[in-house]
Amino acid sequence: MKSTHRLFAVLAAFIMISFSGIMPSVASKPQKNSSLRAGVARINITPLSPIPMSGYGGRNDEFQKVRDSLYVTAIVFSDEINQAVIITADLIGFSDKFSSETIHKIMKETGLREENILLSATHNHGGPVNNTYGINTYPGVADYVVELQGKIIEVVLKAKKNMQEVQLGTAKGKCNMNINRRARLADGSIGLGRNPDGPCDHDVSVLRIDDMDKNPLALFVNWPCHGTVSGNKNYQITGDWPGATSRYVENAMGGQVVVPVTAGASADINPIYGPNNNFRDIDAIGMLVGEEVVRVAKSITTFPGGSVSALKKTIKAKGKKRFESRFPDQKLETADPVEIQLSVLKVGNIVFAGVSGELMTEIGLRIKAQSPFSNTIIITHCNGNSGYLCTNSTYQEGGYEAMASRTMPGTEFLISDNINEMIRSLP
Repeated sequence: MKSTHRLFAVLAAFIMISFSGIMPSVASKPQKNSSLRAGVARINITPLSPIPMSGYGGRNDEFQKVRDSLYVTAIVFSDEINQAVIITADLIGFSDKFSSETIHKIMKETGLREENILLSATHNHGGPVNNTYGINTYPGVADYVVELQGKIIEVVLKAKKNMQEVQLGTAKGKCNMNINRRARLADGSIGLGRNPDGPCDHDVSVLRIDDMDKNPLALFVNWPCHGTVSGNKNYQITGDWPGATSRYVENAMGGQVVVPVTAGASADINPIYGPNNNFRDIDAIGMLVGEEVVRVAKSITTFPGGSVSALKKTIKAKGKKRFESRFPDQKLETADPVEIQLSVLKVGNIVFAGVSGELMTEIGLRIKAQSPFSNTIIITHCNGNSGYLCTNSTYQEGGYEAMASRTMPGTEFLISDNINEMIRSLP
């Protein structure tokens, strides 16, 4: 009898572990408790009239030409009860005001709940200003922002019209073309350079969405890296490496697949090439990331079924005034608290964790390591702009991220603890 009880206990433990999402897998298999549907759409958001570019201070002139177009992409998921959407755009980011207004307009147009909407940007430094960092009064900017909001709502509606039953699978690869940028300089400060000894998340996460005949509809890509191959002397509109990655993968897959790219936790991570005005470097990074995406995508087996659930939470971090030094141990002066939007969306056993700011790579690595789901993807610049979100040690070390951050030490654990609590609370 004791041996029988022992056997049942072992079996029960195995079942609990299997269904918790803790067991690692090359390709994720969503739960089969319902039919899973998805719709994908993409719309061009390249400005038609020249306006200033975003991403670098002091670059105030309007763009001169379009090197490659910018897009907004939406993926809508539905389990017959709940619907959710992930939106990503080839832009620097979205302000808190723009995000809130756009999300509420999407809610009104679609019936989606607020917590089920993730609006993100690739943090592309080769795109136009869109009032992410304050109101720009240059002629044409206000019109572009209005047009942009309309296209974001339009792409969600278009994706909803494209809904069909799908199968999902996910896997991870590696691309080492990103590097920690917090480099020690001879004067004792921390500059924006290349630090091969610093932490860096090289994961290339790929979500494959197939129709029921196993034909790929979309490949969702996440790689932690700033969109800064293009530099401050570039005056041509470009999607930087995220745009180049999308083009490469779409071409490699026969042009029939949509490839949205999102930025992972990369506040302190830059591409190895750039920033410069060399478009060959943009295409090279895009190709190298894209090759890994294609390799990983071809290894993924997709499965039908799965449920959709989401949570959203607003936390307040202690505010900090900006200081103008990159040297260590600067005096930290208090400012108004900073709101940070946290979102978690689970589709099957794939978790998307959204953060409204530039999250340092160490924090993203901790969130993924502590998550009970091996398929956890960090999406930054999501649902607002809370600025640089740094580790505690960054403030003592100095550097641009600490200088520009609007929050005090303690923010890193405030974020990671709350996100992991949210993930564990998902049904």
